[in-house]
Amino acid sequence: MDLTQGTTEEKIGRAKKMMLWFGIASMVMMFAGLTSAYVVSKSRPDWITDFQLPASLYWSTVVIVISSLTFILAKKSITDGNRKNATFSLLATLGLGIAFVVLQLEGFSEIISSGYYFTGSESTVTTSFIYVLVLAHLAHLAAGLMVLLVVIYNHFKQRYKPGQMLGIELGATFWHFLDVLWVYLFVFLYFFR
Repeated sequence: MDLTQGTTEEKIGRAKKMMLWFGIASMVMMFAGLTSAYVVSKSRPDWITDFQLPASLYWSTVVIVISSLTFILAKKSITDGNRKNATFSLLATLGLGIAFVVLQLEGFSEIISSGYYFTGSESTVTTSFIYVLVLAHLAHLAAGLMVLLVVIYNHFKQRYKPGQMLGIELGATFWHFLDVLWVYLFVFLYFFR
């Protein structure tokens, strides 16, 4: 397919999708670097090996996976012309995204109450890595929530319909990427203690 062919709208759509994929590729490289540094640092003598992930991080994983499903339902509802179900699914996705953030913050609180600190004389390289990984993901999730709010706003303005789905497709791609990224980080932290 020749990328220079098509209408201006089609070219803009392809360019936006390409920019999103470049952004996703850069985030993958960042988290690959962080998790590689984590693996290398495990050989340090001061590495904590008995650290347990808080229960709220398990629940946040369930919540974020469900949020991907509700986003899929929203997109399908728009394609089917069912605005009411699309609205419900988009708002459910937003609620689940917020619940994910709350559960992550609760996980931080549980880590701190267990005596593991991010900074200071009582901090360890292990907990610092965990905080950096989770906080970096939360920063990206904040961007994801902003994207979701734009998608919801545009949905209420009736800008999405069959044949005009670029905005929701971009938003869904980014949201699903963030969900997959968290599942990867969670599995990584679970198995590489």
